[in-house]
Parts: sequence; C-alpha cells; structure tokens
Amino acid sequence: YNLTISGVLVSNFASSLFRVLVGFCAGSVAGILVGIIMGYHVTLRKIFSPIIALLYPIPALGWLPLFMLWIGINELLPIAIIFICSFFPVLYNTVTGIKEVNKKAIAAARTLGATEYYILLHVILPLALPNIFTGLQLEAGMAWRVIIAAEMVAIPTGIGALMMRAESLIRVDIIIVCLMVLSVMCLVFEKLFIYLETKLTSGWK
Repeated sequence: YNLTISGVLVSNFASSLFRVLVGFCAGSVAGILVGIIMGYHVTLRKIFSPIIALLYPIPALGWLPLFMLWIGINELLPIAIIFICSFFPVLYNTVTGIKEVNKKAIAAARTLGATEYYILLHVILPLALPNIFTGLQLEAGMAWRVIIAAEMVAIPTGIGALMMRAESLIRVDIIIVCLMVLSVMCLVFEKLFIYLETKLTSGWK
C-alpha cells in the first residue's frame, strides 16, 4: 500500500513497462518484416538461415555484457536487450510459418491470376499467422522476465532494480509485490496475444 501511495511502485513499473513495450514492439515488427522477406524469397532464406541459426540460441541476457560496452548503461540498454529477446524468436516463427504454407494453395491462387502481393497478403500471411502469434505469445511473457533480470544487473530504475533495493533492505514484502506484478504482466501480455490471434484469424477467414 505504501509503495503505491508513495509512487515508488508506479514509477518503477512505468519504467519497466515503457522498456518492454518499446523493445518488444520494435523487435516483433522487425522480426515479422524480416521473416516475411526471408520466408517469401528462397534465395535470401538460404543465405541468411545459417546466420540466424547461429544467433538464435544465444540467450537475450547473453548479449548484456556486449551491449553494456557498445551502448553503455543508459535507457537504451534494456530496450536493446528486449529487442533481441523478441526479434529472433518472432523471426524464426514467421519464416517457419511461411515455409509451411501449403504450396498448392499458392499455386491455385496464381492459376486464378492473383498477383504476388495479393498472394502474400491474402494467402500466405493468414496461413502463417498461427506460427507468428506463437512466437509473439512466447516472447510477450519472456520480455518481462528478461527486463527484470536486466534491471537487476545494470539499470537503477524499474521493477528489477526495485527488487534489488528491497533485497538489500531485507524487505521481503516488496519483493513479493514485485513478483506479483511480474506474474500479472506476463499473464496479461500472453492473454492479449491469444485474444488478438483469435480476432485476426477470424477476421481473415
């Protein structure tokens, strides 16, 4: 209660939320766009797939020391970590979704005289959408877990930083409140994308 009234919880939550939203949205949009290009163009997919396969398994927090050297300890650092956390999984799921689209459906659309743009927008993307949203759902929750860890290590504000200050003061109650906020936000983000997937897929049918 005192955390809320004093504004400490709200201000730190707002900092974490801003970082997650900016990093997740930027990483997801970039992942979807690059994934569409790679999925649609076989040559580009063959060229860049080995690079993606090499970088994808690296945990997002594994980039933290490198980004601390490149970017420094500032507001851009946690956003960059969330960007990486979101980009590669969404990219991978987008490419996979497009690759798994039934080739007969594409051939049938071409036979009927559909343009490549129409095929991409009305055939490929609707069929690849479940895979794309699988990546978004997974990373929506993961983004919150990663931002908390990044704030614990390198950032003086945010829910993660608040938890570290509470630990140094032996304030178990504050830590529990922060964990509850984290749990709720992970759940809200994941449910949001389940809802969006349902609305979009039903609208495309």
